[in-house]
Amino acid sequence: MRANTVKFEVFDDANGTQPAASRLATSLTLAAMSLGYGVVQLDVTIVNTALDAMGKTLGGGVAELQWVVSAYTIAFAAFILTAGALGDRIGAKRVFMAGFAIFTAASLACALSPNAVVLIGARQVQGLAAAILVPNSLALLSHAYTDDKQRGRAVAIWAAGASLALTAGPFVGGALITLVGWRAIFLVNLPIGLAGLWLSWRYAAETTRTPSREIDLPGQLAVIGALGALAGAIIEGGALGWGHPLVLSAFAAAAVLAMLFVWRESRTAQPMLPLSLFGHRLFTLTTIVGLLVNTAIYGLIFVLSLYFQRINGLSAWWTGLAFVPMMGAVLPVNLLAPRLAERIGPCPTIVVGAGVSALGCLGLLWIEAGTSYWAICAQMIAISGGLGLLVPPLTSTLLGSVEKARSGIAAGVLNATRQTGSVLGVALFGSLIAGEGALVQGLHLALVISAAVLLLAAATIGLGAPAQK
Repeated sequence: MRANTVKFEVFDDANGTQPAASRLATSLTLAAMSLGYGVVQLDVTIVNTALDAMGKTLGGGVAELQWVVSAYTIAFAAFILTAGALGDRIGAKRVFMAGFAIFTAASLACALSPNAVVLIGARQVQGLAAAILVPNSLALLSHAYTDDKQRGRAVAIWAAGASLALTAGPFVGGALITLVGWRAIFLVNLPIGLAGLWLSWRYAAETTRTPSREIDLPGQLAVIGALGALAGAIIEGGALGWGHPLVLSAFAAAAVLAMLFVWRESRTAQPMLPLSLFGHRLFTLTTIVGLLVNTAIYGLIFVLSLYFQRINGLSAWWTGLAFVPMMGAVLPVNLLAPRLAERIGPCPTIVVGAGVSALGCLGLLWIEAGTSYWAICAQMIAISGGLGLLVPPLTSTLLGSVEKARSGIAAGVLNATRQTGSVLGVALFGSLIAGEGALVQGLHLALVISAAVLLLAAATIGLGAPAQK
């Protein structure tokens, strides 16, 4: 096959430099992996600008819109650990390409959806594909860049591309919705997917397979059920009432399935989530912080997008523009965070980041219908700036808390936990605005809860972390 004609030599023995063909291959492998992670992050934010347009076209209320967002993140959170293990078992390149193909096909299905039920189902498949893309893109990068310094730079570019996609999502989404319609936000994934597939096939080298790596299917089914039941209970609780039999049954099912998952993971030889990781104090603390922070911030993004469109009457285009400063603050603060962490320590930096985001939430408490955008812009930037400040030290602290051999599974746990937080935030805050005319009041309550959750995150890491030597 033509895909195997690229010669993947790492260093030229004659002069110690990397051959041109190999440099091209690794660079284009990085491009493919960045497209994979970028398209995942693009779909995290681009959909928020389309919520109002989707609701008008497909019908349904806030609960259906919550499911459009949450179906993606539930599948993303539930499958990410298993997807990494599958890449170890049969080869990361093969699995990554399958994930890209599934993501592209699911995006087309989203664009063609005739109703909300089909769209939610297609979003679930997108989330599954996203879970496949993220861990296997990192595995392929690690395989392509054998030098530690070069690998670090490659991962930085990979992450920066995702931050750019996260920032561009609302702006691109708003433009596409205004010019073409909301279905175009999914069609834009098609050329990205085709480009990523070709680059991966042509230039990426397959990783070593580990057939002995088992897939924890019972654990996987338990975590899917637990997450789905919990999200369903919170989402439908806002629409049906918290005492409704279906809501109470869903909460009970989530609790039972969560206990079954823990029981399974404590007894299987190759668990998808090794519980022994939580014996590391900093690992446990950073995992909790990741869950809390995403619950607060991504839940607020969902509510704010509806506030801009349904209360202030902004178009999708202007709503997208409204989020650009907020999302754009993440990347530069990401770059600042390591320097601050070197000066005051990673855990204090996380505390500062969570505190800044909490202050941003409190600064928005006086928001009402018709409030000027410029009166709330600085607070929105503070919310996302705090996130950008805490994520790099949060990630590095978590990875540094476990043995190097377990860094892959540790990173997977952090990603899964953060996505779970996103699910809970959208479900909870969406339920607060589900009633007729409850959006502004629900937004106020969501801001109070977010501030409290972020301060709890700051206290968790600030008081719980071991003293620095």
